[in-house]
Amino acid sequence: MKDILEKLANGQLDIDQAEQLLKADNILEFDDIAKFDIKRSERTGFPEAIFSPSKDYDDLITIIKNFLKKSDDDLIITKLSSERYEKIERDLGENSYIFDYNRRAHILIIRKEITKKDPIAKIGIITAGTSDINIAEEARVIVEEGGCESITSYDIGVAGIHRLFPQIAYMVGQGVRAFIVCAGMEGALPSVVAGLVDVPVIAVPTSVGYGVGEGGRVALDAMLQSCAPGIAVVNIDNGFGAGVFALTIVNSD
Repeated sequence: MKDILEKLANGQLDIDQAEQLLKADNILEFDDIAKFDIKRSERTGFPEAIFSPSKDYDDLITIIKNFLKKSDDDLIITKLSSERYEKIERDLGENSYIFDYNRRAHILIIRKEITKKDPIAKIGIITAGTSDINIAEEARVIVEEGGCESITSYDIGVAGIHRLFPQIAYMVGQGVRAFIVCAGMEGALPSVVAGLVDVPVIAVPTSVGYGVGEGGRVALDAMLQSCAPGIAVVNIDNGFGAGVFALTIVNSD
């Protein structure tokens, strides 16, 4: 970027040429494997992440190494198995990187340094059952990476609805700006929560279920069909997307 601006100042480039080169410089191409958008955090408030499933390990480690060479941002890798994480840690262990791996969520954040900042807002994260916790944890990691404080309460679904109300009351009292609600089976919990609160509810259908509910499609359809207003629905098992959407709500002020 500095080289382009110097050429512009020296008259070697006109403004249109400089603009074109700066736009091209925003995208990094790694050995014809991936094109990484290093300016996404400046445009959207959240950096690009690597979705690891189906990627060949050699391609994955090439993307990671090249990104860390060229950017000071934290690097997020989602849906990463424990076995692959351990291999990445071994391959990069000679560097002074900080590895933060959540084994429940299967998400890894690689940092060059740790910076402490005051949280910009609070987000409530709820699950219907313990089987949904891995997806909720993915969302928690993302909202905390984005500078928010998370308040979590797990296993408080409609099968024992009396468990829900004290937790909702506490989170509302803490001033949460949005709720992320993860549920499988029939996916009823987000509708109940949305009927009780006056802030956005982000519904996350999970692939927990059996019979007609297997794979999460019933939960997804139920959340899309909810009669309670104020619900946004992300894809099945998309804790990452729910976390980013919560941060979008917080950062929209």
